[in-house]
Amino acid sequence: MEISVGTILEGAVKSITNFGAFVTLPGGRSGLVHISEIAHTYVSDVRDHLTEGQEVKVKVVGIDDAGRINLSIKKASAPPPRAQNAPPRKRPARPDVREREGGGGRSGGNFSREPRAAAAPQPAGPPDFEARLKQFMQLSDSKLSDLRMSEKRSSRRSGHH
Repeated sequence: MEISVGTILEGAVKSITNFGAFVTLPGGRSGLVHISEIAHTYVSDVRDHLTEGQEVKVKVVGIDDAGRINLSIKKASAPPPRAQNAPPRKRPARPDVREREGGGGRSGGNFSREPRAAAAPQPAGPPDFEARLKQFMQLSDSKLSDLRMSEKRSSRRSGHH
């Protein structure tokens, strides 16, 4: 059987790894469904969604130069319908970079001695992509500017110009 990109096939899960699942396809060939292509929701453990021997519908999304077949379960079917008035899901707040990295920049200390201003509460968010992108870019520019100013102050104190 000829397998080509865009083809939707039935297969059986042959084995499960931390990064995805190998699926046996018609004709004896097999392909990989990467963890990011298993479900329309976040997948932290492949075993929560698939079991060995399970029959699955997959779409061929790529074949590399070595002949390895990349598959997608989520692209083989339509995404589940979203509730009409349901607000978009929000990601959990991420800790400040300095908190994640255990204290800071290259020197290991805080970037600045001034107390950090509390982040202004963000509105629920503009409904369209362009407005959200613009908001993200403005926030990003602001954070980069703060970082550059902190690095300048730090380099002046240490005598490096």
